[in-house]
Amino acid sequence: MTTYSFDGTLDGLLTAVFEAFALHEQPELLLANGDPVPLFCDRLYPVTADDEKARRVWKGLEKRLSSNALKMLYVSWLSELPELNNALFQYICKVFRQPEGTESIERNFADPDVLAVTNIARKVLHEQQRMKQFVRFQKAKDGTYLSVISPDHNVLPLIIDHFADRFNDQPWLIYDAKRHYGYYYDGMAVPVRITFADESSLAFNLADGRLNDEVLSDGDHLLQDLWRTYFKAICIRERMNPRKQLQDMPRRYWKYLTEKQS
Repeated sequence: MTTYSFDGTLDGLLTAVFEAFALHEQPELLLANGDPVPLFCDRLYPVTADDEKARRVWKGLEKRLSSNALKMLYVSWLSELPELNNALFQYICKVFRQPEGTESIERNFADPDVLAVTNIARKVLHEQQRMKQFVRFQKAKDGTYLSVISPDHNVLPLIIDHFADRFNDQPWLIYDAKRHYGYYYDGMAVPVRITFADESSLAFNLADGRLNDEVLSDGDHLLQDLWRTYFKAICIRERMNPRKQLQDMPRRYWKYLTEKQS
């Protein structure tokens, strides 16, 4: 059994596809570095990520797949699920092994790899929609609006354009506490990806997303209290359905929701 290992990056995975065709072989398994190697592995081939090889593979995919299928490949990668690696690798290899002129495999959901990649992408897109609903901003004294999130999947790149369009006249920062990066928008240019060298010195708490009192704008205390009061007021006790509420608003999101904070 031939097994490839890669560095866990998308460029690394695409390079693995390039190497498989360059070596005229079809590895049965693709592992990320550090994954346990099966006992029945005959040959382990380490793949070194190469930007040019990865670019060539992606260009080839652009010629063979629809724009929607390409988007699903990228979106599935944002899942960060370890079970995606081999399915995505095999899917892409199958795309290039198809004879030219035949129908694309992208809608062949009887294929286990196509189905796995598509289902994972749908999970990411579902969380993308939820995050658009669950982002809560706080206003700092300098006029910047802050929101901290911690989604299961890396959906921040998918929602940034939505907020840049909706709040295009004010500066804001959306920060992913789980992945330690965010996007800052100054109200004029495009959002910029940022990281912080020392998160312990930030003016907000990563555990619950709250701005420190000394930097929170004076009016935002009142707005948060009003929002919590409104949320409680519209809740009709006789019609409460905890199971439905958890389905629509999973508990894992509560720590960053103003209406769920005391």
